Amino acid sequence: MNNLYVISGVTGMTGNELVRQILAGNKGSVIGFDNFFCSSIDTVEDCIDDPRFTFFQYDLNNIAQMAEIGYLVNREKKNYDKLFYINCAAVVHTEYFYRVNTTFDTNVVGMRTFLDQAIEVGADAYINCSTSEVYSMQSFKEGGVKESDFLLMSDAEHSQRTSYATGKLLTEFFMKDAVNNGKIRGASLRFANVYSKNERFAKHILPHIVNSLIDNGKVVLLENSKINKRTFLHNIDSCAAVLHLLEHDDALDGSVYNVATDEEISILDLVALIGSKLGIENPEITFSGYRESDPERRVLSTEKLRTRTGWEPKITLSEGIDMIVDFRKNS
Repeated sequence: MNNLYVISGVTGMTGNELVRQILAGNKGSVIGFDNFFCSSIDTVEDCIDDPRFTFFQYDLNNIAQMAEIGYLVNREKKNYDKLFYINCAAVVHTEYFYRVNTTFDTNVVGMRTFLDQAIEVGADAYINCSTSEVYSMQSFKEGGVKESDFLLMSDAEHSQRTSYATGKLLTEFFMKDAVNNGKIRGASLRFANVYSKNERFAKHILPHIVNSLIDNGKVVLLENSKINKRTFLHNIDSCAAVLHLLEHDDALDGSVYNVATDEEISILDLVALIGSKLGIENPEITFSGYRESDPERRVLSTEKLRTRTGWEPKITLSEGIDMIVDFRKNS
């Protein structure tokens, strides 16, 4: 199969690994773009010279630049079996969740613009990368939260952070509406705590702990960390989920799919695990600051995705941490 993949946010955690898996699997070619808001060209340096990968330093909300992407796609699509659009552009780092205008412009307006282009050029499918943040305060129950469960979200009186989740939730409605009206095939993926070995701005919890312990032998955590538990999804697995979906047209019905692991760990045990890998027993932890409307646990059911596509995670948390540590020590 020789497909053309058009990927926004292509140097981010999901985008860069998608390029790698598409090229390694000989699935076709990639047209990708990014504005480097939270990433760098470094993440795709091993792919940039491959003639099957065309990169642009473009912004999703720049009308002229997106018109150029559309023109290029229209010119090239006849050379491929299928055309897929994958929206990975997002304001994803926690510190930006509270910037309402930025999250709206990128996550909502940008997604809708990219979806409109996919429809206009006749793309075969559109994958919308959403987030488990949409579960907000109702992100745990025995067996994992399901896509069909009703949501209990904190509002503006509690936390501006939820503006990020609200925007992502709206994109899922855009996706479902486009499919219901026969404009395109597609689906939305709610990723849970995705991480990679090479986050350029390492402010997520895993690279934060690794970097802190390597640099200082200790770590500063939020007060929430005393009780919080999380599951973590490696970007190798999140990207495999995207490609699995694209191979199952019957699953591209506008649905929402959870993408996560069942491997839950407390943040304190996470520090101890990383410390043990670095030869640090009982790492020193200092607690400072508190995050409002932060769920204690976030466990998602992935039964729907597994049943409909056969996807399952391959990278254990221990293996993923080893990748982060190795990359940090060798960079």
